[in-house]
Amino acid sequence: MTSEPTTLSALLETTPERPAVICADDGERVSYGELAGRVEALAGRLRTAGVARGDRVALVLPNGPEFVEALLAIGALGAAAAPLNPGYTADEHRFYLDDLAPRVLLLAAGETPAAREVVPDAVPVVELSYAAGVGSSLALGGRELAPAALDETASPDDVALLLHTSGTTSRPKQVPLLNRNLTASARNIAAFYALGPDDVSYCAMPLFHVHGLVASTLGTLASGGSVVVTRRLAPRRFWQHLSEHRVTWFSAGPTLHHMLLDRAEDAAVPATLRFTRSCSSALSPALFARAEERYGVPILEAYGMTEASHQMASNPLPPGRREVGSVGIASGVEIGIADRDGRFLGAGEAGEVCIKGPGVTPGYLGNPEANASSFFDGWFRTGDQGVVDADGYLRLVGRIKEMILRGGENISPLEIEETLLAHPAVADAVVFGVADEKYGEEVEAAVALRGEATDRELVDHCKERLAAFKVPRRIHVLDAIPRTPTGKVQRRRMPAHLYGEQA
Repeated sequence: MTSEPTTLSALLETTPERPAVICADDGERVSYGELAGRVEALAGRLRTAGVARGDRVALVLPNGPEFVEALLAIGALGAAAAPLNPGYTADEHRFYLDDLAPRVLLLAAGETPAAREVVPDAVPVVELSYAAGVGSSLALGGRELAPAALDETASPDDVALLLHTSGTTSRPKQVPLLNRNLTASARNIAAFYALGPDDVSYCAMPLFHVHGLVASTLGTLASGGSVVVTRRLAPRRFWQHLSEHRVTWFSAGPTLHHMLLDRAEDAAVPATLRFTRSCSSALSPALFARAEERYGVPILEAYGMTEASHQMASNPLPPGRREVGSVGIASGVEIGIADRDGRFLGAGEAGEVCIKGPGVTPGYLGNPEANASSFFDGWFRTGDQGVVDADGYLRLVGRIKEMILRGGENISPLEIEETLLAHPAVADAVVFGVADEKYGEEVEAAVALRGEATDRELVDHCKERLAAFKVPRRIHVLDAIPRTPTGKVQRRRMPAHLYGEQA
């Protein structure tokens, strides 16, 4: 590249003939030059649909070349892409669409996600069709849209990505990520892992999640390498895809590493693989050892979050030292450990992990209370408790915020509590996380009843109203929910209350 990219579109300004995106489903290879042309045409079609600079575009799309094209095309207009999980229920989609107030909703043609049932009347539904060798086309009201001329281009300070993050309140917060945030993070990932044009990543994570979108995809495009995408990850075909496309690295959450390792016993790890990466929740020492033994390459545990455009720390490649149980050294950000008053602590002292750097969001949208509590003197409070040793390695020791982190998904306990309390038989409820080897944490709940209901009925009640990953694995029926003298429930003590101190 001739200069450091500061907009998403500028990531494509590299060798035109080199493959940028490879589709594992059909072997299609889209070069950087082809992708740039497709992105410009798709941006023109979105312009015809009425999307302009500063607008928001909600999208519910599968992983695949079309997702990458759509994200970059929306960004090229100076608009913000707001990807939603296709697995959300209608009620969840209704909340996010109402909260986002998008200019249009972009859906895959012929698919019927729950979002289609609840889209507001004022929001047009634009259908995206994709054809290998051609790219994406759009239709509105059954009429195919022709591309309009682009009268302005995106700037580094335009919001390119708008994601929701769950916290300790029932209302998820909107996290705007600017072009310059995302490109800084992508460049940081490429540099930290010494990625280059000969590298091929495999996007094993969903593209509506910052992990798959920034680490596997944008980080690869920033290096001039190739990213392999598949519309649906099939663990039994994963290793075949890695060999077919000569993959050099991939990133996944510990839950997915578990699944892939279970399918790896009879698979051949390709000789091209040089490292793997784990992020989104804690990597247990047992899984670390198993992965390194089976993969035959280093597994690098990393630490990221939406507000930082993903990566904040990572264990380094050899000859750097990998610390089991640590998320590594600072990567693209400054890391400090602070007390409640914002005073920074020394090596070995536990406190809140705070960060500052070019990938960090400028602040939550429309949430001055959250901004006041999360930002100070240019630093962002992550809500995680950690310790940095004398060599700069960060070890996370707990979460100050009470969100549950299940398989890389942040889950708000209050959202599930409200769902349980909507059942007529439930008088009180508390939701909490329980340590789990596969998912990092599992969701459990305890309820006190005012009427008749079984735990299975309550689980079914949740299944009808929540995405599958939010549904409690187990619901304990108690005479009363234990609370402090002031009436507060202590979620973090619930596992010990129910299972004993060893839980």
